Amino acid sequence: MPPVTISTVLQLLVALGLLNVWLLRSKSATAYRGGEARSLKEEFAAYGLPEMAFYGVGLLKVGSAILLILGIWIGGLVLPAATVVAVLMVGALAMHIKVGDPAIKSLPALLMLLMSAALGAMELGLLPRL
Repeated sequence: MPPVTISTVLQLLVALGLLNVWLLRSKSATAYRGGEARSLKEEFAAYGLPEMAFYGVGLLKVGSAILLILGIWIGGLVLPAATVVAVLMVGALAMHIKVGDPAIKSLPALLMLLMSAALGAMELGLLPRL
């Protein structure tokens, strides 16, 4: 097992957070769902997105989560996965703004964006790997 680093912790936080939302809690209401949505699919509808966007984003997020976990052992996977997550989180923030959500509903997306950006910066050597 590789040593535990800040990068490893961030990879696991982002990956497990994504897997939790998309595989375990997708049909559950949370305080962070956009608009008045009670499920993840309803949230995409509240944003005015087509059903295919739900499946496409889900595939990208679950795939990126898996790559982040594998990236603990295969370093070259972290930068592309973190980049995809960061871009998707910018989109999530934009959707919350689009429907006029209070800022608190954007908190998970903002935290995921910041963690993904930090991972990308570490991979690019812009931040030290601690």
